Amino acid sequence: MEFNVLLSKIVQDDEIHAKWLNTLSFMENAGARKISACEHPVKVDLIQLKHAAEEHRHAFYLKKQILKLNSDYCKAYENNELLAPIATKQYLNSLDIKACKYLQRTFNLNKEKLRFAAYLFVTYAIEVRADELYPVYQDILTKVSSKIMVKSIILEEEGHLEEMIHQLDNFSDDWKIHAENIQKIEQELYNEWIDGIGKELLVYA
Repeated sequence: MEFNVLLSKIVQDDEIHAKWLNTLSFMENAGARKISACEHPVKVDLIQLKHAAEEHRHAFYLKKQILKLNSDYCKAYENNELLAPIATKQYLNSLDIKACKYLQRTFNLNKEKLRFAAYLFVTYAIEVRADELYPVYQDILTKVSSKIMVKSIILEEEGHLEEMIHQLDNFSDDWKIHAENIQKIEQELYNEWIDGIGKELLVYA
């Protein structure tokens, strides 16, 4: 199912829409936690702190949007409060593990440098995805005159992508080649996630 068709179905039902928002919130929160886990014990720069803080804020913002639909929906991140919970919870972990294996083979880094490289490349792949996903979502929200808005997230994700590109420029001259390979891994995981959500929506049909 095409993403815009999928979203058009999601926003038609408040409970499903709440689960979608909660799913996005879960992923933003997982991303923030991953960024924090990649921090060096002492050498933490302003960009990394800012990025983790903003991802946490996105998770909070998306969670608050659910209140506009129904205050009783999605109190936590339990499986029955997420869409395609298994694929959702595996998505970022799988990307991180597969990216680490690729980067280790390619650059032969020590543990500390590998953790930072994974932060750069995985975050870049996720930001590219966010730059595609959120604008499509906002367009559909606008079309149906929804109370839900994600415009503020779109602006910050665009800023994150620029920051990641700047850091990757400093990391390696040929980073784009490796980023493309990691994006291929991400695309497969994204397809599995979207397929999982599409199958779940058939239950609600």
